[in-house]
Amino acid sequence: MSRREARTGSVASVSSGAFAQPAALRPRDGQRIERRRRAVTARRDVSFAGISQKVAIAAAASGMVLTVALPTTAAVVPAEAQVAAAASAEQAEPQPIQAAAGAEVSFDRAALHGKFDPDAKLVEIVSASGGDIVADESKGSLSAPLDHVVMSSPFGTRVSPITGAGELHTGQDMSEACGTAVRAAAAGTVTFAGWHAYGGGNRVVVKHANGLETTYNHLSAMDVTVGQVVDRGEAIARVGSTGASTGCHLHFEVLVDGKNVDPMGWL
Repeated sequence: MSRREARTGSVASVSSGAFAQPAALRPRDGQRIERRRRAVTARRDVSFAGISQKVAIAAAASGMVLTVALPTTAAVVPAEAQVAAAASAEQAEPQPIQAAAGAEVSFDRAALHGKFDPDAKLVEIVSASGGDIVADESKGSLSAPLDHVVMSSPFGTRVSPITGAGELHTGQDMSEACGTAVRAAAAGTVTFAGWHAYGGGNRVVVKHANGLETTYNHLSAMDVTVGQVVDRGEAIARVGSTGASTGCHLHFEVLVDGKNVDPMGWL
């Protein structure tokens, strides 16, 4: 037996008729073959899951980003269709407007017009208040009874310039030359035009909406009569100094349900 035959477990054939019978394998050679078979099987059964997991961990540690391409069922748009869609989008965009050289181009902003209706505001305020009127709400609802207003003695407690005693000044005095036109502070009906026995001299009273009244005192002339309907701004009398007065001026009053209030809260 040769040395190679001894390593591989081969033995000389024993002639027994026409065919040769192989020699029996040694136990050590059978164990070696089994170990080789197991090693080959183990290499074939290697899981790609373990390999991919290791690759992912290594990529995360190194900051790499792995992109997996997955099959999709979305339709693929042909290149011709994409070009046509891009052309349509360009046509849909607004095109710049060009003017000829030297042309005059002007941009006019649409004018906004609004009209304040003080009479409507006055009716709304008085109707909603029921006599309890807040000055901030009523401000501007009455027009000034003179074209050029110069305020003098205000509404409130004061020392009377005639008696020297304290008194409630029930209106707002406005200095102006005698004979100057006095105008209605709002539309209404004249309820009094005559002499006022308590210092008002020639006096005109105009009744407005829902218990609101205005009075005009110390007049040199009265241009309206009782029952006459007047408009806002209409001339109804002339500035004077009749009654308890020390000079030409208008004593203007505002009354709500017969009670005098500060006229400046309405003008």
